[in-house]
Amino acid sequence: MPETKTKTDPSLLAASDLAREALVGIAEPGTVGDHLEMVMDEERLATHYFACTSFAYQGWRWAVSVARASRQKDATVCETSLVPGVGAILSPQWLPYAERLAPGDLGAGDVLPYKEQDDYLEPGFEATGDEDVDQMAVFELGLGRPRVLSAEGRDVAAQRWYDGSHGPTAEVAEKATATCSTCGFFVPMAGALRTVFGVCASEWSPSDGSVVSLDHGCGAHSETDAEAPEPEPIGTPIVDEFAVDVLV
Repeated sequence: MPETKTKTDPSLLAASDLAREALVGIAEPGTVGDHLEMVMDEERLATHYFACTSFAYQGWRWAVSVARASRQKDATVCETSLVPGVGAILSPQWLPYAERLAPGDLGAGDVLPYKEQDDYLEPGFEATGDEDVDQMAVFELGLGRPRVLSAEGRDVAAQRWYDGSHGPTAEVAEKATATCSTCGFFVPMAGALRTVFGVCASEWSPSDGSVVSLDHGCGAHSETDAEAPEPEPIGTPIVDEFAVDVLV
């Protein structure tokens, strides 16, 4: 059923001056602007809105709630407040500490809180059905690691790497004449990720020490070449005949 619109109360509508007086008494001088509108909240309860002219609260509005009791003719001020309007400057939505961190924020000495339930991890001894993952999990148990990457964690990481600056869509890769798959400095990864990724071991490459996709590439490829520039002869030496060394 459609909502029934509350009928405008004439007494509350006429209380705009009363609402303005209430604001002037509490607001910083000169910050109460024009009356904008009145909205009926409930029967015999309404809110008058005024423009806020304070430079620090652009887009905000003053709000004054007024009401009247049954059979009462005069309105009464309930409360005053400052509320955001269209285009109001708002502070960022509050986030718990654990959710505020972004990749790259962790510095020396920082420690992330332990996350007991993580979809990207699973016990190292749990069989997944994936031969590569299970073999790696058994190997990790020997190293004392209680959890290893889950299939979801592996897929998310792989997609992030592939879409990042060391994947095929990076500018340096698009301008390269050969891919990492044929480079001698390409070190394949172990496990299920070896079919797509490896590590760059070229000190001349901008990807040195980073995970790169097989179809990534750069100008430091081991098998590519470039024409060496011909040495340019030096012209006639210029002798400065006006320089004088003062000897004492």
